[in-house]
Amino acid sequence: MDLKTFLEELFSALANTDFVEDIDIKSEGIILSGRVSLQKDIFLNIYYNQLTGTIAFALIKKEERIWGIDKDNLRGWHLHPLGNASAHELVEPLSIREIVKQIKEIWPLL
Repeated sequence: MDLKTFLEELFSALANTDFVEDIDIKSEGIILSGRVSLQKDIFLNIYYNQLTGTIAFALIKKEERIWGIDKDNLRGWHLHPLGNASAHELVEPLSIREIVKQIKEIWPLL
């Protein structure tokens, strides 16, 4: 997926999310990184590398990851679950929309 498609899918998925306060996205060549400010003093870190296919979504509170989903060439797709964000649980590949849907589902628990 190219950066433009990734960004379009991300904005589309976040558009119907009522706890998003601000979106700050930067890109350098084939790499996109960003921070989505959310309510409850939480933010969503986002990283995408078009060349390697690396994807990382992490909910951060008080400078600590509290939840995340990543895809890299070492572990493949894996979840850092709420309550044990240092763990790596293998998961099936997810679309950006599915990742944002998971964030919406756990949001009431935060």
